Amino acid sequence: MTTPVLKLGIPAGSLQEATGELFRKAGYKISFPSRSYYPTIDDPEIHCTLIRAQEIARYVQDGSLDCGLTGHDWVVENDAKVTELAELVFSKVSRKPVRWVLAVPTESPIQTPKDLQGKRIATEVVNITRRWLASHGVTANVEFSWGATEVKPPRLADAIVEVTETGSSLRANNLRIVCDILTSTTRFIANDNAAVDPWKRRKMDDLILMLRGAMAAENKVGLMMNVRKADLEKVLAVLPAMLKPTISGLSDPNWADVMAILDEDAVRRLIPDLKRSGASGIVEFPLTKIID
Repeated sequence: MTTPVLKLGIPAGSLQEATGELFRKAGYKISFPSRSYYPTIDDPEIHCTLIRAQEIARYVQDGSLDCGLTGHDWVVENDAKVTELAELVFSKVSRKPVRWVLAVPTESPIQTPKDLQGKRIATEVVNITRRWLASHGVTANVEFSWGATEVKPPRLADAIVEVTETGSSLRANNLRIVCDILTSTTRFIANDNAAVDPWKRRKMDDLILMLRGAMAAENKVGLMMNVRKADLEKVLAVLPAMLKPTISGLSDPNWADVMAILDEDAVRRLIPDLKRSGASGIVEFPLTKIID
């Protein structure tokens, strides 16, 4: 009997390593052999294809891929008819959404969308930009940019629509942001037919569960400690108010075991306070996944 296979698109380029690292944290051994567009993964039921994020939505729509990870921006740009199964907020720099912004030279007189009438705009998201201009009643010349978009104003373009996380590249090229056009995060998308196929849907849902669990555990640690029951109230008061620690009995009826999940950067402040409040045997341990 032939083993069923899920055809998964992995974004090449800036998201490649971030995606690979997330898969590894989720428990999958994935690697990217040089000069190969087929990443290896330790699951015989998944076949990976490395492809530009800009194209994944199109190939998922037509069924060449069952599913893939790509930005919401590229789904919108391609007007792709796909099923979105999950939002996974990660990018090449941070765990924050990316922004497509309208930017102009610092000294440009352009201040509002209306000032773009008749101007030349360079961008990789031509369709998004044209639709945005139309929503403002503006007609402009929108040209596709193959890259290095930031260097085109003012000689080759009056303005650009470019993606940014921090804005540092725009500032380095003496550009200022006029306004935001679209906010985007990574999405797990599926072909409409694959999304209703029982085996493929279960395989995708299981994969999403593990990816989300790995993301939820990022920057979190577990903390375990022994506490005299007489000191339990004081110790619990030290922990963040929204926290719901697990309290278990020990063989000694006068003691309890307390376990909590905390933000990693809070631990160095909390441990001394917990010690002073009566906690002992404090153990910090790493987390790989948190599954709700």
